[in-house]
Amino acid sequence: MLKPLTITILGSNSALPTANRYPTAQVLNASERFFLIDCGEGTQQQLRANKIKFSKIDHIFISHLHGDHCFGLIGLISTFGLMGRKAPLHIHSHPHLEKLLQPQLNYFCVDLPFQVVFDDFDPKQKGLIYTDKHITVETIPLKHRIPTVGFLFKQKLEERKLKKDFVFIHQPSIKDRIAIKKGSDYINKDGALMSNKDITLDPPKPLSYAFCTDTKYTESILEQIKGVDVLYHEATFAADNAHLAKKTYHSTAEQAAQIATKAGAGKLLLGHFSSRYKNLDVLLNEAKAVFPNTFLAIEGDVIHVGQ
Repeated sequence: MLKPLTITILGSNSALPTANRYPTAQVLNASERFFLIDCGEGTQQQLRANKIKFSKIDHIFISHLHGDHCFGLIGLISTFGLMGRKAPLHIHSHPHLEKLLQPQLNYFCVDLPFQVVFDDFDPKQKGLIYTDKHITVETIPLKHRIPTVGFLFKQKLEERKLKKDFVFIHQPSIKDRIAIKKGSDYINKDGALMSNKDITLDPPKPLSYAFCTDTKYTESILEQIKGVDVLYHEATFAADNAHLAKKTYHSTAEQAAQIATKAGAGKLLLGHFSSRYKNLDVLLNEAKAVFPNTFLAIEGDVIHVGQ
């Protein structure tokens, strides 16, 4: 049975942190696989505050190389070392991150007891960058001042389920059960063909989460995120600062809602807020006017994908 995806918000702000809002960082839990998405300053403090075990994080996904999305990395890696970590740590990122981070590792983390593995991707191309038996992760090319990607997390489709009455009456062999779960029809003892759709149940719909930070309004992402259960989209500015959004390659809350509408998303999660907004209601209300099922990414919130 597919387990729910959950997202814990560690940081929701843009470049300048505030007393209550940290730079971008999230943790996605997929069947007890914990993926850290971006790693702004304060990420390790937020992991502790939200009681997320450091040892559970084996993969970190970095959207782009602006400091508010990666300045927390060296501190987190150093802490992993002090805690005696042994398992390799995979960092999925633009190729330049290794060139930037390796000198710091050589200086500050010379006796690191685990391997840091840099898994590079091409930020200009969408592509599959991670897969296991439960989930896949794809890059989503975005439109920002420097090469930037979002990430699309998708559960894999489970096998079909055998109907109990079919199993009770026909008692198929283990070999036949395996084949039927994979989509095969069944020939019963009388030689009659039984269609797979008549003897099985559909598996649950796989859940999906799209993380789209630091981008100007672009419809180039729509095909890839079509029908996503939860869309996280940056909303740095309100509509009255649309000129700033355009100039800095960011989006307004209204534009985020337009993307969610056109993508047919189930839920919209706004984040990457400018520090100028002490009260975020202006962003929330602006987006809700276009896409009612909109919520704010607030530190400590846990979002259950599919609910």
